[in-house]
Amino acid sequence: MEEATKHTYIIDPENAGELARLMQQDRLLTEGMGGLFPEGQQLPEGGRVLDLACGPGGWDLEVAFHYPHVEVIGIDISQQVIEYARAQAQSRGLENAHFQVMNVMEPLAFPDSSFDLINGRLLCGFMLPEAWPRLLKECFRLLKPGGIVRLTEMESPLTTSPSYEHFFHLGTQALKLAGQSFSPDGGHVGITPVLPRLVRQAGFEEVRLRASVIEWSMGTEGHYPVFKDALLFLELVQPFLIKMGMGTKEELERLYQQAVAEMQQEDFCALWNLLTVRGRKPGTTDEAAL
Repeated sequence: MEEATKHTYIIDPENAGELARLMQQDRLLTEGMGGLFPEGQQLPEGGRVLDLACGPGGWDLEVAFHYPHVEVIGIDISQQVIEYARAQAQSRGLENAHFQVMNVMEPLAFPDSSFDLINGRLLCGFMLPEAWPRLLKECFRLLKPGGIVRLTEMESPLTTSPSYEHFFHLGTQALKLAGQSFSPDGGHVGITPVLPRLVRQAGFEEVRLRASVIEWSMGTEGHYPVFKDALLFLELVQPFLIKMGMGTKEELERLYQQAVAEMQQEDFCALWNLLTVRGRKPGTTDEAAL
């Protein structure tokens, strides 16, 4: 697919291993954040939800299942994951879940005031700083008056593994060199401090923040699923790090193996911090408010 060749993902979205990782990560994020809508918003009868860069569609399918009166549309640049999501919707009989190939850094092919809620999670893996204001402007256009935009982003996890910390630091440095970071020095991803301001600048009101923390220390319920996600991420991100001059294949492989060993130590401690920014488009509709 021509569009996929132009992607800015730090991991190839067409990679089969990435599809497997994202399938697991969907469930992990939803559970770690406290459910589909932990902020407590309600969806109106006949409402429409858009999910940005939906990946394999785990969140979308759960929303469609639990809210059968709502239409859920997921969009993603990867033809492979969209086909997977469509197959899952069909196998589960979820006729209110739909998926389309679309690049969220380009104008989106929907009419004005089409949606009651727009969701996005972990877009920092491909978004360019200059693309964020354009995307939020599109969200503003696509939402009905009173509609909600809801974006969840992350910074580097906090761990006691020196090798994991070093590996992730190489990743944030590479993002900075690639022009895909808000961080002034590449010390972190940099999206969470600026996201609330970006949402306000796009015209949204009542901007609210909600923090979520997933503990994945050894011996906790979250350790194995996040450890599994980390294993795949550290493996799949290596071509990007090599491309950006962060190390050789051999150097990164040694660092990877050391990080894997350290993450399995009995005294390993770790937190994965997430920030959800929620804003409302001014105005009201005749439908029930979110």
